[in-house]
Amino acid sequence: MKQHHHIPLSAIALIVVSSACFTTVDVTVKILGQRYPVPLIVWARWAVQTLIIVALLGPKMKLGLVRTKRLSQHLIRGAVLIGSSVCFFTALRFLPLAEATALNYSAPILVTLMAAWLLDEHLTHARWAFVVAGFVGMLLIVRPGGDMLTPAAAFALGAALLYATFQILTRKLAGEDLMVLLVYPSLVGTVVLSLIVPLFFRGEVWYPMIDTVAFLSIGTFGFIGHFLFIRAFQRASASAIAPFTYIQLVWSTLAGWIVFGTFPDAWTLAGIVVIAGSGVLLTWYERRRANLRQSEPAAVD
Repeated sequence: MKQHHHIPLSAIALIVVSSACFTTVDVTVKILGQRYPVPLIVWARWAVQTLIIVALLGPKMKLGLVRTKRLSQHLIRGAVLIGSSVCFFTALRFLPLAEATALNYSAPILVTLMAAWLLDEHLTHARWAFVVAGFVGMLLIVRPGGDMLTPAAAFALGAALLYATFQILTRKLAGEDLMVLLVYPSLVGTVVLSLIVPLFFRGEVWYPMIDTVAFLSIGTFGFIGHFLFIRAFQRASASAIAPFTYIQLVWSTLAGWIVFGTFPDAWTLAGIVVIAGSGVLLTWYERRRANLRQSEPAAVD
């Protein structure tokens, strides 16, 4: 069967806009993180998304929104994603936006290695080159002995490891309804963090209106980003549009510069380029060879 290599512009536009939504979430989280505990921010991120999903999809799908024969796997997958959010939001409190995002983009490298180990996927020479290049890019950003080698960087890498695990679990749940895959992490995050968040507050709590709007926005933009991301991958193959997911590194660099006045130094920029460039080249190479089983594209929560 002849393959079509045309990539719909609508799919590319959806990826670009969804990445901008995720960066908007990260910027807002970084601002809120200076005044509020991370568990509260993560709770708002997923509780608002849960309300939106239930309001929009509940009347039509009803119990179908949570119906599955693999409940335990969904719950574990949801817990892993929430753990990734906690780690990444913690990293955002202390690291510049571009650096935190770039370190989190080591997730595709980890997925490549984990897929070979857990899913018996073949590690080609091109994939090994991608892993090595990505590791070099990560070292350029962290620079052992430099200012970036901090506990916050460890949180960013921990977020990447958990997100890679999340993607592996997502592959194992292939065939499940996309909306079911979307709703369970939100439900898990809302329920678990609703039990934890009260521990961080004593006495009366009051939030300025602008902060309340900010809390609502991270869940809203997070949902929009995920929805657009899913729609993009419904319009084009993963191998075709995966390279465009790295546009978030561009958004994060620009947002960090404009909003926070931080811009990566030459070494960090080199690391970002190596990580993004190796991912794009791997996808292009495997697409050219008509191997559509490339590594999962990275999307940052």
